[in-house]
Amino acid sequence: MSIFTRDDSEVERPDDADEERTVQIARRRFVRRQWARRWLAWRRVVVSAALLALIAVGTWLVFFSSVLSLQHVQVEGAQSLDPQVVRRAAAAPLGSPLATVDLDAVTARVENLAAVKSVDVSRSWPDGLRVAIVERQAVAVVQRGSSLRGLDEDGIMFRRYPSRPHGLPLVRTGSHTKADALAEAARVAGSLPDDVARRVDYVEVQTVDAISLRLRNGRVVLWGTAEDSSSKARVLRVLLAQHASFYDVSVPGSPLIR
Repeated sequence: MSIFTRDDSEVERPDDADEERTVQIARRRFVRRQWARRWLAWRRVVVSAALLALIAVGTWLVFFSSVLSLQHVQVEGAQSLDPQVVRRAAAAPLGSPLATVDLDAVTARVENLAAVKSVDVSRSWPDGLRVAIVERQAVAVVQRGSSLRGLDEDGIMFRRYPSRPHGLPLVRTGSHTKADALAEAARVAGSLPDDVARRVDYVEVQTVDAISLRLRNGRVVLWGTAEDSSSKARVLRVLLAQHASFYDVSVPGSPLIR
């Protein structure tokens, strides 16, 4: 009877099996890391390409397509002005990409309207333009030729009236009255308290420091300049209780009557 025995060299030792499994695990981890690195690199490329595509599409939509083009102009703050007049003055390029509209140019054109004191132009996405205006407010009217012109507190003439509005004093100028004197008269008219303004028939101006008020009852008030108008008005209220035809409040600390 023959007995066969296994050569000891063919018997796999426990240490050799553990080492083989360790190598296999290391190989699998290495492969996974390699794939992870490759995917990370590709993902960066894909994300970058997607971002570039979005930027390109966005740029085309905003600056070149008709999708975000200017379709309407909204006018805010118009009271005496017709909004359509403001739109014509703005001359906004309807149909052009909203992003390319020159806001400064539109602002400058609207500011050329005499009745506009200030204007703010902004984009109203996705397809509008907002034009917010502040109109000049008349503090008096001045005769120019055959028409009455509104005069704001800065001495700017900005609109025509068919007749003298109730509550606005008339400014009368001399043949040699200069623009700075007219502006000073406007500041005087604009500084008058309501109770005093209601008594005024007209404001007469010759020079910057020679401005007078002609009251509706025929009395005359020498006002001087617009400086310290609040004090002058307080003094005038007291003086009007005294019967006189002429009141001088040009120096409110030393008023005169006669």
